[in-house]
Amino acid sequence: MRDFDYAAPASVAEAVRLLNQSPGSGRPLAGGTDLIDQIRLGRHQPEVVIDIKRIPELNILELSSRGLRLGSAVPCCRIYGDPGIAVDYAALVDSARIIGGIQIQSRASVGGNLCNSGPAADSIPSLIALGARAVIAGLNGTREVAVEDFCTGPGKNVLQRGEVLVELRFPPRTAQSGSHYRRFIPRNEMDIAVVSVGASVELEANGDRIRGARIALGAVGPTPIFAREASQLLIGKAPGPEAYDLAAKAAQAISSPIDDMRGTKEFRRHVAGVLVRRVLEECVQRARQRD
Repeated sequence: MRDFDYAAPASVAEAVRLLNQSPGSGRPLAGGTDLIDQIRLGRHQPEVVIDIKRIPELNILELSSRGLRLGSAVPCCRIYGDPGIAVDYAALVDSARIIGGIQIQSRASVGGNLCNSGPAADSIPSLIALGARAVIAGLNGTREVAVEDFCTGPGKNVLQRGEVLVELRFPPRTAQSGSHYRRFIPRNEMDIAVVSVGASVELEANGDRIRGARIALGAVGPTPIFAREASQLLIGKAPGPEAYDLAAKAAQAISSPIDDMRGTKEFRRHVAGVLVRRVLEECVQRARQRD
């Protein structure tokens, strides 16, 4: 590993200033569970690593009637350790529980997972399904980007040089809503999704129709995918196998998986349909249990 300088700013403004003092050669560090390996392997060669984990705004975890605010440096263990989040944002908790082991979860952050922008990242389908928006800070102030628009390619995203992800904001949940995240992996030793699905549904007050839905796919394209058309097909439908099958087929149609050591295109597309059906079924069950 090459030598690098280390800085630990105490504010977002200071972090942005440090990143802009070394454009292209500074890297922010939240948990570091990916970054340290990337530096060791030579994928990144920063002159300075900027530790943002001490910045208060990046450590906010606030659940209120206005929704959820999740700082980009909040470790996974704080997310699934909150009973309110576990009920209202269950898909996010599903993801946080399986990002590495317990030691990793005490360091790794959902914000860092998003910024790493891997096509098979476990948190991103859940973020999309729950309608999260990314709050980004730079020299020109802050801006917001819907998470479904955040990733632009494998390992690439909308962050410009000198910008930092501050937090993720989620809209409030209703009593008739439920969400779930599930992935397929070939074995426990290979902890990377072959296919993953995150979804959220909102039922009508009497529970007999679907009022709203969001479905997201992972590991079946160069970026996680918001299956917008598949989601829209569910609106107004009665929850059940017929509706789930329609959404599954629509989701399969927009997937563009590759062949690799983890699975073939055909296998991945098939599994995507299976997972969409199972995840939607669990979403509806959770929504009815909450209600």
